[in-house]
Amino acid sequence: KKGIFRLNLNTYRNANHYTLSEAKIRYQEVVAPLVQHLPKLNQISLSYELFAGSARRMDVSNGCAIVAKFFSDSLVNLGYLPDDDYKHLLGVQYLFGSIDKGNPRVEVTIHPI
Repeated sequence: KKGIFRLNLNTYRNANHYTLSEAKIRYQEVVAPLVQHLPKLNQISLSYELFAGSARRMDVSNGCAIVAKFFSDSLVNLGYLPDDDYKHLLGVQYLFGSIDKGNPRVEVTIHPI
């Protein structure tokens, strides 16, 4: 639908730079209050669990990759993680949770190391 930016690799690949920048800013605004309870982290791994909105076949990494990029960048920008390089973000895992037509989403679990 026009005006909706879906956080998946297909949308990301086809979006212009302005749209991507705006989406990343809005994503961080949504994430900020959800992570405000976190302590400063030094080394972590992250798990992303996809809850699809339909039974249509899909690539789990397609649904999680952009969320992963936006989330790790948000942790850095908000000051919870020094960087999202391999010295600080030691692993990323994508999982399929289930189908949830009423609340499609990607849930993130932070694993401090």
